[in-house]
Amino acid sequence: MKTYQAADIRNFAVVGHATSGKTTLCEAMLATSGEISRMGSVANGTTVSDYHPGEKLHQISIHATPLHLEWLGKKLNAIDTPGYMDFISEALVALQVGDFALVVVHAVHGPALGTDTAWRYATQYGIPKILVVNGCDRENVDPEAMLTKLRAQFGNRVFPLTWPMNPGPGFNQELDVMRTEVVTYATDGSGKYTESPATGKLLERVGQWHRELIEYTAEADDALMEKYFEKGSLSEQELREGEHTALQKQAFIPVFFTSAETNVGVARLMDFIAKYGSSPVDRMKITAEDVNGSPVDVALTAGEPVLYVFKTTHEDQFGDLSLFRVYSGSVHLNMDLYNSDRKVMERLGQIYSLNGKIRTSVDTLNAGDIGAAVKLKDTHTGNTLCSNKRVVALPKVRFPKPNVHMALRLKVKGEEDKLAAGLAALHEEDPTFHYQVDSALHQTVISGQGELHLQIIAERLKRRYRVEIDLVEPRIPYRETIRGRGESKYRHKKQTGGAGQFAEVWMRIEPLARNSGVEFTESLTGQNVDRVFVPSVEKGVNAACQEGILAGYPVVDTKIDFYDGKMHPVDSKDIAFQIAGKEAFKEAFRAARPCLLEPICMIEVRIPDDSMGNVLGDLSSRRGRIQGMENSEGYQVVKALVPQSELYLYSAALRSLTGGRGHHSEDFSHYDHIPAEQETKVIAESKKLHDEEKKS
Repeated sequence: MKTYQAADIRNFAVVGHATSGKTTLCEAMLATSGEISRMGSVANGTTVSDYHPGEKLHQISIHATPLHLEWLGKKLNAIDTPGYMDFISEALVALQVGDFALVVVHAVHGPALGTDTAWRYATQYGIPKILVVNGCDRENVDPEAMLTKLRAQFGNRVFPLTWPMNPGPGFNQELDVMRTEVVTYATDGSGKYTESPATGKLLERVGQWHRELIEYTAEADDALMEKYFEKGSLSEQELREGEHTALQKQAFIPVFFTSAETNVGVARLMDFIAKYGSSPVDRMKITAEDVNGSPVDVALTAGEPVLYVFKTTHEDQFGDLSLFRVYSGSVHLNMDLYNSDRKVMERLGQIYSLNGKIRTSVDTLNAGDIGAAVKLKDTHTGNTLCSNKRVVALPKVRFPKPNVHMALRLKVKGEEDKLAAGLAALHEEDPTFHYQVDSALHQTVISGQGELHLQIIAERLKRRYRVEIDLVEPRIPYRETIRGRGESKYRHKKQTGGAGQFAEVWMRIEPLARNSGVEFTESLTGQNVDRVFVPSVEKGVNAACQEGILAGYPVVDTKIDFYDGKMHPVDSKDIAFQIAGKEAFKEAFRAARPCLLEPICMIEVRIPDDSMGNVLGDLSSRRGRIQGMENSEGYQVVKALVPQSELYLYSAALRSLTGGRGHHSEDFSHYDHIPAEQETKVIAESKKLHDEEKKS
């Protein structure tokens, strides 16, 4: 395969809301370039990028999939990403290594939550955006209304470079603003087209846009601005020379209208990307950290190789695969590189350029290019591989915290080891998937970005690791504490045929401030109890605190004072004082107005204005307390404190309330007293569960 220099490479993330046609657009690009002989279909599971079993089953993109093609002598590295927020991590890694974002918008539905999220992250990464309005062959397409929407959402510099002349079924003609021409596409899906001069009213309209384009382009470059003021315009050559700079500075935000399914408008988009799109040269250097944690620049032109592993994936046929971008130097077969995160050496035994599951072996990849390596022994997502002569670590992607939680229940006992191995591997592939084994609740809880996300995880466990599981509602980690003071005097006496057991423990307890934990003290005086038994009493108290007294949940925020007791010169021993300490604590706890605490989460909900009433009403029904509201980028952001027990499957409810346009994040905030009626219910449910576990 041909080796490309950085200036001839175009790396871009194809992002946007679900069902906007990103995968089909990528398919059309591959077909137009001749990389594939014919376009596949998402519905039939025959596209290049959606090749994983889960993607074919659900007919959606789940993974960020690298694709490559050649157009006008340039290598276009596109990364097709999922549109569902459940798989936002895939879009984030693509934007991290892309040099610009191709933001795809549905031609009928317009920009949605996924569009805004992708736009926001692309802005954070400081990369330019190109808009593609896709699906112009659908019924009820209104280009004027769509342009108005886009400008309202993303600013008045949103500017059409192509314009659909006959939108709707049969769409095949566009106005090309840069060339002031009418472009007519073939109806056979080949992407081929013919050009003819615009005339009459069409020429008048496209001419006005052309003049506006010249103004935007001149604004981005001081030299061009001077020429523009001198001559009142720019030549076509000067216009083309300034387009690249104008795009980098986002002097205007290009919009292309396409129908990927019929391959109309795609070729002109590819022309623009190849001629004017960002290349790695536009991000000549990136700030990394050296071995001391100090910032250093990694330059594209530096000799020593530096690459960033942005994704680790598992292929059933080939095993683990590490996807990377080269930020400096070049890499070649059998090169030894140092993993600065894991502190190990790795060998690049095989290097590939990917088109979905189609792998093309390459000997060398230069700075700026994207590739993949197989079977790296100890390299993970987010790791940096570099020369051991200059050790650096590139910045890692910051992933959002999970906001949906479910518990796993094994269908077959004895498969715990297989489950643990599978969960660890899946977390390695997908950093937004988390899991924890909660020993207090006796559950393995998995967390992700949405119910669909966790459903896909469960399917992978079954398919790849042969682990049969059910997803069930996770138990809530309640805590037990006290509202008042309590005392007890407990005597443990046991006499059998041999040596007996004797211990008497006098104990006082009182509440502590929230988040103080459990504090054990002793204030013994005299010789009633030997101090050697203090650790035994503490051990018994700690055991009772872990087991819980009211409902089987750990005890918190309680001070215990062991102040007196009695012992026997022969029968007093460690176990006797452990038992006495445990039971004394239970008696004192029950006398100190015991109560339950529930975890409270701070949630942040992003919703459109017209959903505000429904969402606030729903939060109120969930015992939520509104903490604040603000407007952000056209959305209302509501912050509220909500009990964790009320948030199970909240994301699904939010989507229903907002027509799929709402999204939330959540963080643990604090523990608070549970209302009396809820407390009675929790205690009863806990007792029932405890009885069932005893029977089983």
